[in-house]
Amino acid sequence: DDSNEKSRGDSAATALISQPLVACGAYAFCSVSMVLTNKSLASSYNHLIEGDLNLLLVVFQAIVAVVAVEGCRKMKWVEYPPASLDLMKQWAPVNFFFCLMLFTGMGSLEHNSVPMVTIFKNVTNMITFFGDYMYFDAKAEPLVLLAFGVMLSGAVAAAWNDISVGITGLMWMAANCFSCAAYVLYMKYATKNIKVPKFGMVYLNNVLCVCFLLPAALIRGEVTTFLSSQALHTFDYTSKNLFAGLIGFFLNFASLNCVSATGPTTYAIVGSMNKIPVAIIGYVIFDSKITPETWMFISVSMAGGFLYSYAKLRAKK
Repeated sequence: DDSNEKSRGDSAATALISQPLVACGAYAFCSVSMVLTNKSLASSYNHLIEGDLNLLLVVFQAIVAVVAVEGCRKMKWVEYPPASLDLMKQWAPVNFFFCLMLFTGMGSLEHNSVPMVTIFKNVTNMITFFGDYMYFDAKAEPLVLLAFGVMLSGAVAAAWNDISVGITGLMWMAANCFSCAAYVLYMKYATKNIKVPKFGMVYLNNVLCVCFLLPAALIRGEVTTFLSSQALHTFDYTSKNLFAGLIGFFLNFASLNCVSATGPTTYAIVGSMNKIPVAIIGYVIFDSKITPETWMFISVSMAGGFLYSYAKLRAKK
């Protein structure tokens, strides 16, 4: 029957479009929630300590995520094989690029202004797209390229009065751009080729994260700072970190699902677009100042994001 065939075709098309939308929505929600939780931790406690606990916070949250996913396995809610040396070797590059992304991101912010970092984040999206095109056969649709141009021009226009970069800052930013793109691209490769359920990937990701970052936090003196800062030894600080760790558990799963269901480029674009709700919610909750330049960046980024979404949806149809 032609009507039944058409109905099945419509259902398949709807599923093809809705699955990536749900994956992107879940990733965006978890990512924004994580940023706002960490912002709450920073605004409440950073003034009470000397230095920062950037790496140690990631370690705390990774430990909570490991406990959460192992708890789900013990309750028989999820299944995945125990971690083996072979699996860890296969997954280790994901964490290596993640750690490199964190370190180069810190160096970039130290040697560049925030508007300059925002410009280069849009360059990162273009590098990711080029890698997606080269290694995963992503199509170079004209509207997608136009969307990149719109978002990059918006970031440049918003930062016009702050555009200045030295050789050191440029080297840090270039390293950050390539490490961010490598992280996303290798994560796509890993989700396609490593035969482990996604919850197993969440477990591997967080165990290796602790192994890589805890020594770095020790070297930077963050563990000593935490142990000597009595102001951090409170129920409020602990509960916020536990909550952030649980969000991190869901964010890990949502990130893997988003990359798997869409691709590296879409994942990177969604990550960039997350700055919009973070800026607006931060303005409402934390009284963060939004300058006219930021409003312009938000508007142009939204236009670029909608253009990219339209291009991808049209391609799916």
